[in-house]
Amino acid sequence: MLTEQDALSSILAAVRPLETEELRLFEAGGRILAENVLARVSLPPFDNSSMDGYAVRAADAVAAAVLRVIGEQPAGPDQGLKVDAGTAVRIYTGAPIPAGANAVVMQEDCDRQADQVTIREAASPGEFIRLRGGDLCEGQKIAGAGARLNGPLLATLASQGVGRIRVFRRPKVAILATGSELRSPGEPLGPGEIYETNRVMLHEMVQDAGGIPRLFDPVPDEENEHLRAFQDAASDDVIVIAGGVSVGERDLVKTTLKKLGCHIELWRVAVRPGKPFLFGRLHGKWVFGLPGNPVSAFVTFLLFVRPALLAMQGWRGEAVTKIQAILSKSVTNKGERPHYLRGHLEAGRFIPVGNQESHALFALSRANALLRIGAGEQIPEHQTVEVVLLA
Repeated sequence: MLTEQDALSSILAAVRPLETEELRLFEAGGRILAENVLARVSLPPFDNSSMDGYAVRAADAVAAAVLRVIGEQPAGPDQGLKVDAGTAVRIYTGAPIPAGANAVVMQEDCDRQADQVTIREAASPGEFIRLRGGDLCEGQKIAGAGARLNGPLLATLASQGVGRIRVFRRPKVAILATGSELRSPGEPLGPGEIYETNRVMLHEMVQDAGGIPRLFDPVPDEENEHLRAFQDAASDDVIVIAGGVSVGERDLVKTTLKKLGCHIELWRVAVRPGKPFLFGRLHGKWVFGLPGNPVSAFVTFLLFVRPALLAMQGWRGEAVTKIQAILSKSVTNKGERPHYLRGHLEAGRFIPVGNQESHALFALSRANALLRIGAGEQIPEHQTVEVVLLA
């Protein structure tokens, strides 16, 4: 049985980024950049004022100096004004610095009467001037392939006049759940039947990982139904199946996948919850088989499927966010597999919450972090631990 680290390494070594596509900048939010981008325009593109005030020569702008105002430079086209000895130009935030000026005096530090301004606070060379290229120079690398296009990065690209950008394609993900006992929400329940919950959870998780989900109806525990559903799902890039991957007589996922020609890359991982986990390739499409218990499906998706979906989009960073926290009470794992404990992170403290069994969906809904406890490990109260954020 593989460790979760070995399983993840095998998965990430197998998957490759999908092909790229070009999008309008306004459509590219959250996508992964597929090319390096260099600056075409310096930021700022010209020396400009960071304050409303008066553009001056610092040598003239001493305390109590009286300067003649020769014009006004608003933000916008350069008026072509020039500051000579004993003169000043009224200027506004973002406006280009007139020729000859090397400082700006804030309007709060001046007294204006007609075409004269009296300086109350002396100015220093460069004061309140944003220099051309002070933020970004032409030719400087803005971002590389693998960067996520968030708001600030998109704005920086817009500052360069970039209208379209090349990104990796989002994976199309088929989501299936198997089990003859499953009914969709809204349907009546018969004796021994339950409402299916994994698809709506996995739908949200796929979207959060950048994928495009496609939901299938619950698949009964019949071989022909499995074969039909899996063949249909193979038109997508990725197939995620919840349930039916264990070793029971009614667990048909592994055998039916093999009948369709699926190559099973790995099966079963030493992790709790989530040991019955499958990863394979069916007709060029990646297949992930998750346990049917909802907490197990959640944890195995987070550990193995999410990183794979992000890698397919060219992401090179961490797939989950981990932070340090203080454990609120001692915890012990007497088992032979690492255990991912559900808990609530509040004010820097991790508090285990609710039933820790793999079927305990309500307890999972109350958690916002996971704590990994190694096999046979005991972690004392008040210990600093690393937790995985869920929100």
